[in-house]
Amino acid sequence: MGEPRTQRRLAAVLAADIAGYSRLMAADEAGTLAAMGTVWAEQFNPAVAAHHGRIVKMMGDGALVEFASAVEAVTCALAVQQAMASFKQSNPDQAPLEFRIGVNLGDIVIDGDDIFGDGVNLAARLEGQAPTGGVLISDSIHAQVRGKVGVSFDDAGTLTLKNIETPVRAWRWTGNGGPAKAQPPSGARDLPSIAVLPFTIMSGDPEQEYFADGLVEDIITTLSKLTGLRVIARNSTFVYKGQAVDIRAVANQLGVQYVLEGSVRRAGDRIRITAQLIDAGGAHVWAERYDRSMDDIFAVQDEITLVLATEMQVKLTEGEQARLRYTTTGNVEAWSFWVQGLHHYRQSVTKESLGAALSCWTKALALDPASSSLNAMISLVHYADARFGWWEDRETAHQKAMSYAERALDLDPENPDANVTAGLALLQAGRHEEAAAKARRAAQFAPGSADAASFGCFILAFAGFPDEAVTHGERALKLSPNYPASYRGHLGNAYRLAGRTEEAIAAFKAYHARVPGFGLVDLVLVYQQSGRPEEAARTAEQLLALRKDFSISTWASTQYRADKQGLQADIEALAAAGLPRD
Repeated sequence: MGEPRTQRRLAAVLAADIAGYSRLMAADEAGTLAAMGTVWAEQFNPAVAAHHGRIVKMMGDGALVEFASAVEAVTCALAVQQAMASFKQSNPDQAPLEFRIGVNLGDIVIDGDDIFGDGVNLAARLEGQAPTGGVLISDSIHAQVRGKVGVSFDDAGTLTLKNIETPVRAWRWTGNGGPAKAQPPSGARDLPSIAVLPFTIMSGDPEQEYFADGLVEDIITTLSKLTGLRVIARNSTFVYKGQAVDIRAVANQLGVQYVLEGSVRRAGDRIRITAQLIDAGGAHVWAERYDRSMDDIFAVQDEITLVLATEMQVKLTEGEQARLRYTTTGNVEAWSFWVQGLHHYRQSVTKESLGAALSCWTKALALDPASSSLNAMISLVHYADARFGWWEDRETAHQKAMSYAERALDLDPENPDANVTAGLALLQAGRHEEAAAKARRAAQFAPGSADAASFGCFILAFAGFPDEAVTHGERALKLSPNYPASYRGHLGNAYRLAGRTEEAIAAFKAYHARVPGFGLVDLVLVYQQSGRPEEAARTAEQLLALRKDFSISTWASTQYRADKQGLQADIEALAAAGLPRD
């Protein structure tokens, strides 16, 4: 028999390390380790997962990552450095951690999960010469990414690198030119893109906050129904609320071509709304002032969204022309309760916030029983009640969730919210194929909705389609660069069920970092089921310290997996790690 053939492939390799690690450890070991843990979990690992990289190994102060795409590798490197710059600015009291990153495209040798070869060695040597806070790439990488990653690289000349026989031409980005531009989702790079910022309230009345925020959210929701437009989610644009912003910086940070900003004033039954569309270079594309009766609020929304689509040259299908109209409710008083409910719903997914939202939406529905969206969102609250047992017995809550979802679909079969909530209620009922179909329809009718994508990820993963779920979950993160923590939890679950262990671990660590205690159950599972019982046991102890009332039986009652044998295996894995069954 001949010798086994060496496995090779062409890959983009990213090597990163923390500059001055030894010095930082000597000065403050505990602080440095704590800061590093946060950086890996919140900045580095999520960026790798979002750009489809595979973490080959972590080396204390460094990491080696493999990518199938040169563009994704460099975009990830830039995203990491951008995130680190923001982290450093917002955490001035923590150890000042900064990465050096090198990226190379070359032949690598495969040895199990590890990689070797000249392609790897060169990436490591480039990292050693990279500027602190910057990126150094080989000429082979530069040839692939020129003009595709939103920043320009300076010619670093021909470098002689240790243990590399031939001098290498390299290209440098120092990070001084401002943050790297966020990249649009794969397959959508040619689409026009927009971020709708929170409108300024031109009065001292805090009640008008509901009005202004609801108006903006309605515009975002309507625009997200268009396949020919990429719309940044509300979660990402509302981080700028109350801030004086540089439109060019916002466009650059969110990776969009256009930004909509405006202001709102309401006095009695009169409203004054100003809106202006600005391109990424700061030029004004369109502006308008609407001085109308409050009864015209829906017509104003329709006018704004139609003008935006026209100005951005969005190509509309016949069906999308109909979907470009505002459809939540035609009753002004009901709309006022609707936006108040949205305010509570967006605070947090808790018993208290959803209870307040339900109260508002119930009043709105009494005024407009034919609203598909109102029925859908009330269904969502009852679904949450059935899952977590907040108010009523779970069976009663589930029946209400199903009833409102069916009513929402009857009123408008193409309503994305109705399809999402129907999918959740069907998942709860164990009707997994039907639930998956509704998740797909929600994404079809709202291709630009990050919420529909993330809920779709959740439903599809439990319904037995984890690979498809990953696609939805990754799209949600790209539509909402400043995504809610739950998005990471949904995607982590999809990664876990798809067998993508390292990406799942990174996702759950990031979830826990944002919301301490959440993501740890899944992390215990991943460790236990991937042959790391010691790490599973340590994580189980950490979970119980944060959530003293945790039990496997309670957790299992919230899991709706189609694979019942898989769920039972999960239960046994949690018990083996030391978590209590009851």
